[in-house]
Amino acid sequence: MKQRLDERRMTQSELSRITGYSRQLVSHYSTRRTLMSPEAMKTISYVLRCNMDSLYEWEWSDQ
Repeated sequence: MKQRLDERRMTQSELSRITGYSRQLVSHYSTRRTLMSPEAMKTISYVLRCNMDSLYEWEWSDQ
C-alpha cells in the first residue's frame, strides 16, 4: 500500500481523512500489522485508483 500512496503523492493522514478510517488503522494496514477486510481493500483501492490485488505483495507457496 505504501507504494500506491507514494504513486498518488498521498499521505496516510490524507487517506484516513478521505476513507474515514482512523490514522492508526491506516498505519496498521500500511505496515501489515492488521490485514484489510475486503470492504477496506475495496474502499482504499477506489481512493488510490488501483486494483485491490496491488495493495499487498502476494507471495505464493507450494504448500
